[in-house]
Amino acid sequence: MTGRTDLSRYDNSWFNPGPRWKILLWFLVNSVTLNTYLPLPVSLKRFVLKAFGAKLGTGVMIKPAVNVKYPWLLTIGSHVWIGEEVWIDNLCPVTIEDNVCLSQGAMLLTGNHNYRVPTFDLIVRPIVLRAGSWIGARAVVCPGVDVGAHAVLAVGSVATRTLDPYGIYQGNPAVRVRERTID
Repeated sequence: MTGRTDLSRYDNSWFNPGPRWKILLWFLVNSVTLNTYLPLPVSLKRFVLKAFGAKLGTGVMIKPAVNVKYPWLLTIGSHVWIGEEVWIDNLCPVTIEDNVCLSQGAMLLTGNHNYRVPTFDLIVRPIVLRAGSWIGARAVVCPGVDVGAHAVLAVGSVATRTLDPYGIYQGNPAVRVRERTID
């Protein structure tokens, strides 16, 4: 074992997700419209996301206590369900295609750190959830993962690499355990 982490040298000055005023305004608006248990209409949540630059299809369902980092980096297709306490930590683009289900507490994480360098550099990679995929409760999708059409990531599992279409994945790291059949 060699080397040491030196966080005093950490520098993410290259990272610019948007103007500071927009980030601050979103932080405030998000906390009272999306990331809350107040019984607000879904239509208001969709309106607010769109007002901040998210691209949304029709019939998007958004449950309480959902947290979206930067809506201007979010694209959601039609008839998508986003469950309670879902966290979309999109430091870079997240694309969610039609008929995707994100169950309670699921996390989409586009950022990580390079643990191999002393400066612990920030790494960001986009996430894509293909049509009909299902991310189970408390499951985690890591940076750069492409979840194939109709794939399932089981409850509490962690996807660290691409999931093939119609595969059912389980564990940490998630491995394919069987085929999804839709009758």
